[in-house]
Amino acid sequence: MAKSRVLVVGGTGYIGKRIVKASLAEGHRTFILRRPEIGLDIDKLQILMEFKRQGAELIEGSFSDHRSLVEAVKQVDVVICTMSGVHFRSHNILLQLKLVDAIKEAGNIKRFLPSEFGADPAQMENALEPGRVTFDEKMTVRKAIEEANIPHTYVSANCFGGYFVGNLSQMETLVPPKHKVSIYGDGNVKVVFMDEDDIATYAIKSIDDPRTLNKTLYLRPPENILSQMELVEKWEKLTGKTLEKTSISAEDFLARLQGADFATQVGLGHFYHIFYEGCLTNFEIGENGEEASELYPEVQYTRMHEYLQRYL
Repeated sequence: MAKSRVLVVGGTGYIGKRIVKASLAEGHRTFILRRPEIGLDIDKLQILMEFKRQGAELIEGSFSDHRSLVEAVKQVDVVICTMSGVHFRSHNILLQLKLVDAIKEAGNIKRFLPSEFGADPAQMENALEPGRVTFDEKMTVRKAIEEANIPHTYVSANCFGGYFVGNLSQMETLVPPKHKVSIYGDGNVKVVFMDEDDIATYAIKSIDDPRTLNKTLYLRPPENILSQMELVEKWEKLTGKTLEKTSISAEDFLARLQGADFATQVGLGHFYHIFYEGCLTNFEIGENGEEASELYPEVQYTRMHEYLQRYL
């Protein structure tokens, strides 16, 4: 079977550039939407030029120009959107509704992967305000996709290593603490940590797979289901140093929400659900889901002790 032609929207972003790389590596004819809004952002432009050198094709299109999106979509079989849903960077989840409209009009798309890649929003109906906005908006996009009968796969990739592993899941830093580490509750709630390149690999493998059609693909490789305490212990073993640990109760953690700015409140809410409630692992994958490492056992996914070695 011929490999699908793939259009990546957000191909210069944190996950998007990895999706492009994985798509090229898997032999897909790969297109990247080049938006005129890039303006004078030389870093993004040079990423695009490098991907072009590697064989990707650039298609001009803008979210403010519906016709351009339709024409871009008509050239491919699969659309993958990786627009940021992180509030301290940029938050553009609902912009995808314009992409849904374009895909609906084009009528040729075999699979759409919207920008998800985190916790499964369908499991977050009781999420705290204001952080629930992320999950509510993703569900709004899902509703539009399903009402338009667009074939889809939702990718629940859980915790990106760059944001949750290198810093031992500490907030407001991306590097490991040197002396002290904050532990959420008893630190024993199970979390799923992922290498970002592996996220992209699993996502690309799913796009031509009938087993993932109109389902959620959960990334839960068994050896990457760890508690925060287990993650800290891996770092201590690598460094040969023991960190001073301070446990933060759920009540004290939630008290931080008071007076914090909006983006911080969103982040705090997400941390609470992940590390106190176990929202990534406290449910079984049902008939509408598949687990990536079971479907694709050939993928040699990165274990978190390997990920942490980058920070030594």
